[in-house]
Amino acid sequence: MTDKTSAEMLKTHIAGRLIADGGRHPSRDVIVQIFARNSVQESFIVPAVAEPLIVWILKGSATVEERDIGGNWLASDVKAGDFFLTDSDEPYELRWRSHDGLPFEVMHLYLGLPLLARATQEIYGTVSRLTLRDVSGVNDAELSPLIETLAREISGQTQPSALLLESVAQAVSIQLVRRYVDPQRSTVRRRSAIPAYRLRRVTDLMQQTLASEFDLGRYARAAGMSEAHFSRQFKRSTGLTPSKYFIGMRMTVARRLLRETDRSIILIGMDIGYSSPSHFSQVFRKETGVSPGDYRGR
Repeated sequence: MTDKTSAEMLKTHIAGRLIADGGRHPSRDVIVQIFARNSVQESFIVPAVAEPLIVWILKGSATVEERDIGGNWLASDVKAGDFFLTDSDEPYELRWRSHDGLPFEVMHLYLGLPLLARATQEIYGTVSRLTLRDVSGVNDAELSPLIETLAREISGQTQPSALLLESVAQAVSIQLVRRYVDPQRSTVRRRSAIPAYRLRRVTDLMQQTLASEFDLGRYARAAGMSEAHFSRQFKRSTGLTPSKYFIGMRMTVARRLLRETDRSIILIGMDIGYSSPSHFSQVFRKETGVSPGDYRGR
């Protein structure tokens, strides 16, 4: 990843639905969400943020494939209890297919840098930012009960306890620093990154304003940055300029509405900010390779 994505940001890329959320206004130390994912996901690019990401399989099984952009696919057969850990500085591509054709459930867990710093200080006596190993489709008996506690808390409570979530996330951080530090990569200076909570704030705002004109200044202010700095950091994180990413979010919504509803193409275009049907069709064809009508008819 070049500076990784938030769980909220992934929601705009991946088909499925949000089942449970650790809080509408998450702390800077932990973001935790549970999703029901579709049985088949076509290849998409996962951007990057400052924090490590854990994706934990809660239900179901699938073949998940990952690769560096343009590289060779690496496949992992995963089942409930397996997890992925990503803590790199480059975007990557991801796709999957479930084994039984049914949706499966996953948890996304982002650990804030302060949590990892405290764990690193306690175990290694240093406040340096250590890099964790990227792992794919492994099972960890020490982490499993901690993850299960997080899942129960956000699934079973109307208002999950922020203190409990942060306490368990701190325990997860300890286990990760003990077991998954990558000594070689930890000596390499990491590029600066947008923290996940700021990236989530921006993508939330983008999602809410898809029917409006793109407003770079508004999104930069949401991130607490100048427009120039925000544009550089956002592209480093996602591989796309803010405006290009915004268009991609619009097209994601358009594809879903074309697949799942009988709403007219004109109204779908208006829903996402295109008052001109021809302009909407032009942008859609440029992004997907087909017209909205042909996409719906496939």
